[in-house]
Amino acid sequence: MTANYAHLAKTVAALTEGETDVIAKMATISCEVHHADDRFDWTGFYRVTEPNLLKIGPYQGGHGCLVIPFDKGVCGAAARTGQVQLVPDVYAFPGHIACASSTRSELVLPVHDGQGVLLGVFDIDSDQPDAFMQDDAAALTAILKAAFA
Repeated sequence: MTANYAHLAKTVAALTEGETDVIAKMATISCEVHHADDRFDWTGFYRVTEPNLLKIGPYQGGHGCLVIPFDKGVCGAAARTGQVQLVPDVYAFPGHIACASSTRSELVLPVHDGQGVLLGVFDIDSDQPDAFMQDDAAALTAILKAAFA
């Protein structure tokens, strides 16, 4: 099963409408996105908790890394640069952090609030190589932007 992003966007919007708690939104989005696509092996947020530091937030899947500095790994790169990180082969990414040995590819999206403040990153891991495309990044970016605006 691959994600139906139009349906997913409507579902997330309906479930998060009027919600002001960021953690509640993150938990709901993690759950909905995780179960929307068979490629998604680990789905969750890393939150900015202090300058240049991410800590694990709501997620679905096996355990994740508890702390990720902005200067480490794919999640750190997304937080540091503010750019989507679409990584077809995590073993080819310099400084990749192996939170799970099964991860083969990764998509990480920066998450900002309505004022442009970085809240954290949304991380999706796959146990399949080259699992993600630009279409995935664009659709998920739009869903996150709408939810956290």
